Amino acid sequence: MEGRASPPREPRARPAAAVLCRGPVEPLVFMANFALVLQGPLTTQYLWHRFSTDLGYNGTRDRGGCGNHSVNPTMQEVETLTSHWTLYMNLGGFLVGLFTSTLLGAWSDRVGRRPLLILSSLSLLVQVVVSILVVQLELHVGFFVLGRILCAFLGDFSGLLAASFASVADVSSRHNRTFRMAVLEACIGVAGMLASLTGGYWLRAQGYANPFWLALAVLVVMTLYAAFCYGETLKEPRPTRLFTLHHHRSIVRLYVAPAPEKSRKHLALYSLSIFVVLAVHFGAQDILTLYELSAPLCWDSRLIGYGSAAQQLSYLTSLLGLRLLQCCLSDTWVAEIGLAFNIAGMVVFAFATITPVMFTGALFSAVACVNNLAMLAASGIFNSLYPATLNIMKGFPFLLGAILLLIPSALIGILEKATSHLEFQQFPQSPDLPGPEDKRAKGAE
Repeated sequence: MEGRASPPREPRARPAAAVLCRGPVEPLVFMANFALVLQGPLTTQYLWHRFSTDLGYNGTRDRGGCGNHSVNPTMQEVETLTSHWTLYMNLGGFLVGLFTSTLLGAWSDRVGRRPLLILSSLSLLVQVVVSILVVQLELHVGFFVLGRILCAFLGDFSGLLAASFASVADVSSRHNRTFRMAVLEACIGVAGMLASLTGGYWLRAQGYANPFWLALAVLVVMTLYAAFCYGETLKEPRPTRLFTLHHHRSIVRLYVAPAPEKSRKHLALYSLSIFVVLAVHFGAQDILTLYELSAPLCWDSRLIGYGSAAQQLSYLTSLLGLRLLQCCLSDTWVAEIGLAFNIAGMVVFAFATITPVMFTGALFSAVACVNNLAMLAASGIFNSLYPATLNIMKGFPFLLGAILLLIPSALIGILEKATSHLEFQQFPQSPDLPGPEDKRAKGAE
């Protein structure tokens, strides 16, 4: 009818952008983690040697004091400065990332995965360019913080991982999704191992600049792949506004909207569990290279590379272990086993004073996700705690991490028991068997 108002039209789906080929998302994750793992220990070592030069400390070259536990005030000052500037970099990036990660993640659910993958690739590219300028021109180390903030504003590695895991979820079924996610994490592990071994030897042979240039080259290739070779997995991308609070409100509604009995409580407890796990993981990562550089270990870049590669090995072993354990155990018990190995690794790190013990602990680590809030808390706690406990117990942050991991271990066990009990109560009644009401009625007769 003419007088009737027409209903508002839904935004039309956009046609998929033209690409050279429909490539998978795994190469993007591989290249991104290769570049990040290559830069991470290098940046910490650069800060260490930069502050050591400024303060006239050459303890890493003088191996005589590495076997004992004597306190060197200059070395402690170098450790404190390095830890604090690592904290500043992470705080700058993660505070910005808290806002942008939720914004960009929800945005990619509407417009597609490719825009966020391209944006995140560019963010990592900007960060490595800033790092190269600092190393080549010997700029103030505060520019590392600027590069970190710019990277977080454009998406960072968290945005790339969010889009990558979402892309895998788009094209996988319920039965093979867990394994597909594990394959993605295996790509992270292989890339991390190669980057760790390459960076350690290259730094020792030619200094800091060339490994950063390699990271730049890898990120350029990654950006081109995201733009022209990645095959969009979202079936119907639709245009939507980027800067809107609707994306953040959708996250809040996930926790506060009316839901079935206990589901919101379970979601909150699972979120707390993953928060604690990731906070411990990333907090330990922040100070691990610093711990290895200082006495009594005094590792050089080659040993640091070996140690980092040993940690990345866990991503490969977890892929095989997941496939085997899922045949006989539920996902909950697989998670409990992983937490047990994490706790063991943290305890070993806490008391390690010789190189073989450190390598034993590295093989226990097995976590590979990114959560900005957990990373923010991790940097604040661990980078502040490490300098404060140098004179008491250098490995105390790792011991604290092992204790904290008992929390998610207990929560996951409680939630599994509560969930299985709830499922048993809600199991559909067999039509052939009398229910409780039927029995009571029969007894009344």
